[in-house]
Amino acid sequence: MKVQLPRVQLAHLPTTIEPLPRLSAALKGPQLWIKRDDQTGLAFGGNKTRKLEYLLADARAQGAEMLITRGAAQSNHCRQTAAAAARSGFECTLVLSESAPSEIAGNLLLDQLLGAEVVWTEGEDPEQVLQSTFTQAWETGRRPYLIPYGGSNATGASAYVAAISELEEQGLKFDRVVFASSSGGTQAGMIVGVKALKLATLITGISVDKPSEELQPLILNLAQQISELLRLTLTFQADEIDVDDRFLGGGYGVMGEIERDAIELFASTEGILLDPVYTGRAAAGMIDRIRKGEFGLDERILFWHTGGTPALFPYRDGLLASA
Repeated sequence: MKVQLPRVQLAHLPTTIEPLPRLSAALKGPQLWIKRDDQTGLAFGGNKTRKLEYLLADARAQGAEMLITRGAAQSNHCRQTAAAAARSGFECTLVLSESAPSEIAGNLLLDQLLGAEVVWTEGEDPEQVLQSTFTQAWETGRRPYLIPYGGSNATGASAYVAAISELEEQGLKFDRVVFASSSGGTQAGMIVGVKALKLATLITGISVDKPSEELQPLILNLAQQISELLRLTLTFQADEIDVDDRFLGGGYGVMGEIERDAIELFASTEGILLDPVYTGRAAAGMIDRIRKGEFGLDERILFWHTGGTPALFPYRDGLLASA
């Protein structure tokens, strides 16, 4: 199924699918594979590059000259937005939560190298600061385009409808896809793609920051919006949204023992790097569920790597503490 929306080509697609035989053997569980959206090619890659292809096309159609979005200080989404802006000739302003840290590292260093202007929220509500930054830019004639948190509106999330179509064209069948879920766009797009293509694949999002009662309706609503945007006659029910919120630990961005163990296990068995915030937590959830026997031994499971590895470096001390 082809997504019929304007698109600016940014990503290296299709991303590869690789078996994980050593990890599968170490866990004594089902067959595991990985889809490498950490290799989409734009400033260390990641899943947001897919979404930005559609969002930038919409920005161009509206005559925009700059992109404005928000995230945490180590936001992968903001880093990829800054890179997309630089590559496509847009100005870029990033609204980042809290205050500037004493050390500039990881994604924040890359934001600066990519030429983005950074506005710190200084304890104010991030969404209000985002809106006021957009209004100020508009009033000064800078022609801004507002990209929502995580790029997760119907336009951006449609990229993962296309990604599921890409997966189908790669010819490998999976019983379940597991990945990190936060702003909801990636999961909503996947759910629409699976239903549109009538695939018997369960989409399992491991929440990294929100309880399921908050994230599930957000994904449900967004999936319906995507369906309407793409003119698909699909409807969705709450029980179709599989969100696992048992691995929130100390909260968003707080790396605990399970994330550290998952990062070390992926690295030592497969030479694959995860990040402490998103893929580390999602992998930790998948590993825990395999060890508890919650996934069948005959399942073929695809771990969808959504990127984020630059965030490893600001977590250096916590990672070294376990060495």
